[in-house]
Amino acid sequence: MSVIEALILGIVQGLTEFLPISSSAHLVLVPEILGVKSSVAFDVFLHLGTLIAVLGYFRSDIIEMIKAFLSSLTQLRSKETFLAGIREDPFKRLAWLIIIGSIPTALMGYLFKDFFENLFSSVQYVAVLLIITGFLLLIGEKWGKGHKDVGEITFKNALAVGIAQGFAIAPGISRSGATIVTGLLSGIERELSARFAFLLAIPAILGAVFVKINDMFAEGFHNYDIVVFAVGTVAAIISGYFAIKWMLKILREKSLMIFAYYCWIVGILVLIITLMYK
Repeated sequence: MSVIEALILGIVQGLTEFLPISSSAHLVLVPEILGVKSSVAFDVFLHLGTLIAVLGYFRSDIIEMIKAFLSSLTQLRSKETFLAGIREDPFKRLAWLIIIGSIPTALMGYLFKDFFENLFSSVQYVAVLLIITGFLLLIGEKWGKGHKDVGEITFKNALAVGIAQGFAIAPGISRSGATIVTGLLSGIERELSARFAFLLAIPAILGAVFVKINDMFAEGFHNYDIVVFAVGTVAAIISGYFAIKWMLKILREKSLMIFAYYCWIVGILVLIITLMYK
């Protein structure tokens, strides 16, 4: 893999992790187009890049959430005090909502790991799921008219968003798209749906990295030099940071339909091309 190819893949990972067009689909399709064979280690570093991006963008919120979570642990002795703290402190509530929302994602990733991994073997599966993502965005834009703030998000809402994130392990189902749409359909305000989805991505990305660590060390790092890894990682950090910023702005001011059209066009083109050359 050349430095230019690493740069392209890093940018693609950063943008598609947070824009609702499926990073996993693009990390299947783009290497096919470029004729590049990636590695587990390189993929891990790209995911670390997007993790750094989301941690950097929401650093203030994350620090407040950590402090609030630790504070809530000291209140566990009294159920009434603990629940009152969660009701009254938005950062305590948000921290616990993210913990609750991460549970179904972790369970689905563990229980259905082999099923999801098999989907990566077929470009046609990816294309079909990308088309489905387009319809999910259409549904969210048409029927997702919520006004809930943090204090009104329920644990059931968080579980629903977490389940959606679990299904997005499948390549072609956008993680950000599925979680944002589920948030919207749960009645959560548009920009808050995206913020919650991006914060919920933190444990999900960490989990994906940990799952791949054994494979990464088994495969080794001999395929690429350090410059390739560095370029891909930095590209993922920068593009991921700006993708978060753009997505929040789009949720405030514009429609999700531009991403739905993109998913439909790419998915249909991939299906046509693969069927023609099958």
